[in-house]
Amino acid sequence: MTKKMLIIDDETLVLESCRKVFEPEGYDVVCTTSPEEGMRLASDSGFEVILCDWKMPGFDGMNVVEELDRRTPESALVMISGYPAVERATEAMKRGAMDYVSKPFKPEEIVEVVNRAQKRKISEEKKAIGKFEKIMKSWQFPLPPLEDKAPRTIAETVASTVGVGKATSPWFTVFVLGILAGSYIGFGGLLSTTVTFDLAAKAGIGLTKFMAGSVFSLGLILVVIAGAELFTGNNLMVSSVLTREITFSTMAKRWVLVYAANFIGAILVASIFYFSGLWKTGNSALAHAAIGIAAKKVSLDFSEALVSGIGCNWLVCLAVWMALAARQIISKIFAIFFPIMAFVAIGFEHCVANMYFIPVGIFLKNWAVVGSVSMAGLDGLTWVNFVWKNLLPVTIGNIIGGAVFVGMSYWGAYLRPSPAKRSMA
Repeated sequence: MTKKMLIIDDETLVLESCRKVFEPEGYDVVCTTSPEEGMRLASDSGFEVILCDWKMPGFDGMNVVEELDRRTPESALVMISGYPAVERATEAMKRGAMDYVSKPFKPEEIVEVVNRAQKRKISEEKKAIGKFEKIMKSWQFPLPPLEDKAPRTIAETVASTVGVGKATSPWFTVFVLGILAGSYIGFGGLLSTTVTFDLAAKAGIGLTKFMAGSVFSLGLILVVIAGAELFTGNNLMVSSVLTREITFSTMAKRWVLVYAANFIGAILVASIFYFSGLWKTGNSALAHAAIGIAAKKVSLDFSEALVSGIGCNWLVCLAVWMALAARQIISKIFAIFFPIMAFVAIGFEHCVANMYFIPVGIFLKNWAVVGSVSMAGLDGLTWVNFVWKNLLPVTIGNIIGGAVFVGMSYWGAYLRPSPAKRSMA
């Protein structure tokens, strides 16, 4: 007999991922992004299992779980959350949930949690038990593990969930998130220049680079925690191609879309900086620093820019990789901080960051010339040199660093089919 499952989540990626997991398990899966519709469906139809997200626009998932428990006491409720915490898991079980799972999750994890929730539901006494007694019983349930994920688990998550989700999300959603990512990286670049433009003379070059990297990490922290689509991080989608979850063509189209959106976002922040007049800070010393950064970047040899791009995205993708391993926000921030601080302090090149740094220098170049500012390298600070001498080689290097040194490396270490499996296939 087919079992019925209801999934309530405002992320279509989660809905489709769960549908793909549970339909082969024999479930008739009904999905909705609306908590109101979910509660109506739960009242009208009997579901053996209901999965409910904790954080949805305009709704507290805890209240939704409590209302679902009241309307459908026969259903096994499972709370889903991207913000795991022991207190939240306990509260969800008090409200009527049978179990709790944190995002992102592997297919085996969510299946295990659902099976465990159903077993608990069967063993639980009838809902006629008083509310107080039911709360006390919920404290006896073992909480799901909150430890960080192992490297093999991250590799499987990137290939089967993250990469597929990026490839199947609506293009408009991806485009908007791409603009946000470019803006967030631009904010990181702006903050980095603002904090360090006059620091070298007082603290030395080494400490200045460390400070620049430390504050620049804000960019990727915003991308990962707030949610956005960054081209360099999306280089990890190669794992999904290698496991044949998506095609190379699909990945390439998403890369182009996100790359263009990142450029728009970076230019947006560069324009805000220029037209706000903030470059006048320190008697225009901030403008001098911004122009100097841009001029230095377009003066790199093609090979230097390419190799610097490899080193950069090797570290950036490791930051994304480790953030996926972390279960809590503070852990994700620490996972991101050190690799990003390192690539900036070392001096590696990031194509999306340069979409902010070099256009800012070009915007300010005319002001510098009119103001009779004597700075070497201004003649080479053009849009053509920006594209051909920096953006192109750095982008190629970033792809190699992220796709080859992280995505393909971990696919080869953990996901590559064994010779026996290949021969059977």
